[in-house]
Amino acid sequence: METVEMNSVSLKRPCSEDDVANADEIKRQKISEKSTTGNDSGQSVETVTEQTDKSLLEDTKSEIIPNEESEEQEDEELEDSDEDGDPESFADMMKHGLTESDVGITKFVSSHKGFSGILKERYSDFVVHEIGKDGRVSHLDDFSVPVDDEDPSEETFTVLSDEDKQRLEELQLLKNKETSVSIEVIEDTKEKRTVIHQAVKSLFPGLETKTEDRDGKKYIIAYHAAGKKALAKVRTATDPRKHSWPKSRGNYCHFVLYKENKDTMDAINVLSKFLRVKPNIFSYMGTKDKRAITVQEIAVLRITAQRLAHLNKCLMNFKLGNFSYKNHPLKLGELQGNHFTVVLRNITGTDDQIEQAMHSLREIGFINYYGMQRFGTTAVPTYQIGRAILQNNWNEVMDLILKPRPGAEKGYLVKCREEWAKTKDPAAALKKLPVKRCVEGQLLRGLLKYGMKNIISAFGIIPRNNRLMYIHSYQSYVWNNMVSKRIEEYGLRAVPGDLTLKGATAVHIEEGEVDNYTIHDVVMPLPGFDVIYPKHKIGEAYKEMLVADNLDINNMRHKIRDYSLSGAYRKIIIRPQNVNWEVVAYDDPRIPLFTTDLDKLEGKPLPVLPTDGKFRALKMEFSLPPSTYATMAIREVLKMDTSIKNQTQLNTTWLR
Repeated sequence: METVEMNSVSLKRPCSEDDVANADEIKRQKISEKSTTGNDSGQSVETVTEQTDKSLLEDTKSEIIPNEESEEQEDEELEDSDEDGDPESFADMMKHGLTESDVGITKFVSSHKGFSGILKERYSDFVVHEIGKDGRVSHLDDFSVPVDDEDPSEETFTVLSDEDKQRLEELQLLKNKETSVSIEVIEDTKEKRTVIHQAVKSLFPGLETKTEDRDGKKYIIAYHAAGKKALAKVRTATDPRKHSWPKSRGNYCHFVLYKENKDTMDAINVLSKFLRVKPNIFSYMGTKDKRAITVQEIAVLRITAQRLAHLNKCLMNFKLGNFSYKNHPLKLGELQGNHFTVVLRNITGTDDQIEQAMHSLREIGFINYYGMQRFGTTAVPTYQIGRAILQNNWNEVMDLILKPRPGAEKGYLVKCREEWAKTKDPAAALKKLPVKRCVEGQLLRGLLKYGMKNIISAFGIIPRNNRLMYIHSYQSYVWNNMVSKRIEEYGLRAVPGDLTLKGATAVHIEEGEVDNYTIHDVVMPLPGFDVIYPKHKIGEAYKEMLVADNLDINNMRHKIRDYSLSGAYRKIIIRPQNVNWEVVAYDDPRIPLFTTDLDKLEGKPLPVLPTDGKFRALKMEFSLPPSTYATMAIREVLKMDTSIKNQTQLNTTWLR
């Protein structure tokens, strides 16, 4: 599952006697950068980001968390700021949030003493490189464009005026009553006319062109060759757009997307707007975090590398490169994982503590918990909504999503919830929302359409992946709790009754086989109708937990097929690959501590760092498989609770 992020807080431990001596020397720098919650990221990457009350309050999303890598995020960023007066402080608001223990995250595997550090003080302190199914790490290192004779000239991109482009876009999208657009050829030559023909067809897919004489002047006429039905049709490799595409060229242009502080869907929406195409012609292997620098592969149907490269001149915060043509799109979940480069600033640990922590991460690993963003950031955890869906308690589902709640939320959501509580009128509550694409807005539109007595259909208006997010959150909640019980009961060794995978099939470890397995072979099930459970105490614990939630572990099929849980298996310990680390000193928190792909392409030198700087940072590198959380690895190093609630309660002085 790939990405949403939580906004970060500095990861500070409660002061021990050993810490007091260093407390004044190592004070947390405040952040000026604003962050927002965003999915995924190649894999779910939770972040914890230090900010002011106002930016944290404004950037808290409603009911939106990451989906797994096999699921596509369809959420759109809510960008309206909270204009309301002076709310209670963010720290006070987060008293209503979740801590790790609330979602079953309670154990560590290492024995070292924990220490403090700041994660994502700058979004550039967190870099993610996608690892493809062939094991190759994606890098942006080439801006060159594959050349072929079919590519239009550079003049294609400049020959049309802004007014012409506006009219053509409206024609392409059928936004007005015109059936054609006429473009006068000022310098009438065959070459000039050819360039205009090429420009219209390449920049506005779906339009055809012809030349006409009018009063002694030449005009290029753009029109829809096949009308509305052809425009609305989703094009595929077997049914491409009408305008020509060389047979020798692969149907898909693959490229590397380098982005800064944007999530994957945001980036694709921007690209589709610039290219004037629908977002669904893009494909990718996983969504990536917003508050990070990420590098991943994207494929797009029948858009030339030349057109894509041209966008580098006008795009902010991302770049495209490493172009190639292939005959296949990308599929969600096809990646091997992601490689992370992470900087933890202002660390307090001794060199010995850091060595112990990093050696443990490399040799033993970390508990493969689902991270905090899997469960939402508001006072109503997403797993509670998932549980109500599985219980078929639709009034409870509606109430949990729409009722007033304490905690950090945008002002218009607060007003919407208050209106709902007062009137139970979906139309009145909907009027309080300037942005209707949040989950609350979608549910209210559903209630308006289907009525209060058909909540199931109303809930069905919410995109499928967002609906499934809730029940996946409940599965994750159960899994986290059961794994903590398993570690507490049996420690870090395989025991009889544990489960392991043989191929894709789970089997029990028998008494005589225990010596053939280690803790790294053990898996635990997410509850469902197509899994088996451990044969020891933890198997019974699963049943007891579901019984307490009024669910039957032996009947996980739902009367609505989408909500039937088949279950899955997940390793309980993950050992990261390619683990490396370095402690560096620095004085200026604004200076980057490593070079990015874009820095290298632009020839920027390595940062020059002092040998005896005021602050110390831990630079970490490691690779993780899909659907694992980088912050759970960082949690194991720091021995910290990564929830926003815990961090703000430990120390709120940086918020003042």
